[in-house]
Amino acid sequence: TIEPPYWAAIFTTTRTEEAADGDYAEMAERMEELAAQQPGYLGVDSVRNTDGSGITVSYWRTLDDIAAWRRNTEHAEARNAGRAQWYRDFKVRIAKVEREYGWHVDAGPADPAA
Repeated sequence: TIEPPYWAAIFTTTRTEEAADGDYAEMAERMEELAAQQPGYLGVDSVRNTDGSGITVSYWRTLDDIAAWRRNTEHAEARNAGRAQWYRDFKVRIAKVEREYGWHVDAGPADPAA
């Protein structure tokens, strides 16, 4: 669990059919590894639908950390490759997370007041 406040970079995409090849998967894995080495990186969640749409949310301590990640040369090269061959479209949203809560089955019955 990350203690708020922190920032989220929300990356929504629709992939092309070309993205089904191994190059895309390798790039995505590399970007996750590279992001994890950046100052201020807190984690990532990612899901993809069978229709090619997906969302990846990376979590960062500050806005400056997100900006530094955007300036990373290897990340910029991956963005260019995404535009050229892997994405039909994408959108990035930046949001401040001020509150976080959740529940897990091991915790017992859900608290309706949560």
